[in-house]
Amino acid sequence: MKTILLASTFLLAVSGAALAADAVLTERAPEPAPAAFTWTGAYIGVQGGYAWTHGQLDINQETYFDGNLNGALLGAHAGYNWQPRGNFVGGVEVDVERVWNTRDFVGGDGVETHVAGDIGTDWQASARLRAGYAVERTLFFTTGGVAMAHGFLNLSGVDYHQSKNFVGWTAGAGIEHAFTDNWIGRLEYRYADFGSQSFPQDVVFGFKQHSLRAGISYKF
Repeated sequence: MKTILLASTFLLAVSGAALAADAVLTERAPEPAPAAFTWTGAYIGVQGGYAWTHGQLDINQETYFDGNLNGALLGAHAGYNWQPRGNFVGGVEVDVERVWNTRDFVGGDGVETHVAGDIGTDWQASARLRAGYAVERTLFFTTGGVAMAHGFLNLSGVDYHQSKNFVGWTAGAGIEHAFTDNWIGRLEYRYADFGSQSFPQDVVFGFKQHSLRAGISYKF
């Protein structure tokens, strides 16, 4: 009887140890926490929106046109962001856009018509610095830099067709949100002053712009 009891006790002890060993062996290690999102990296994207452009045309120091050249815009952008530490994000960005800012006009002294034609811009671009504050996947940013555009002037009834590249400055602000680690949406406002250019026969053309654009970027 004692032998049977001893054998039973031994078997129970062995079985308990085996079950404990199985429990230790089958216990899963905790999964690592997902890496925090970082804004550091290169990106490319597209954008579209609307530009409220105001132009002024002077001929012989008399204003022949002073009005709006409003129209849509569509373009592409590319840039790089740095998030060295904490919430600060810095970056650089360039973009180029097709704009539909053209208007027919008739100009004169209010009594006798002097000139008629069309005036406007057809493309614009910028190279800018960016600085922002990130709240996890949302970035609030400001931006500013050099703005460029191509402006033109055509007068009816005479052989007068002129165009030049304008160089000025731009500044604005916006918000971006990373929907995934790669896809980022944006909404941005910008003001641009493209300055003025002189054309033959004492013609001066200049324009400024307010613009609002929405876009999407792919972050590498």
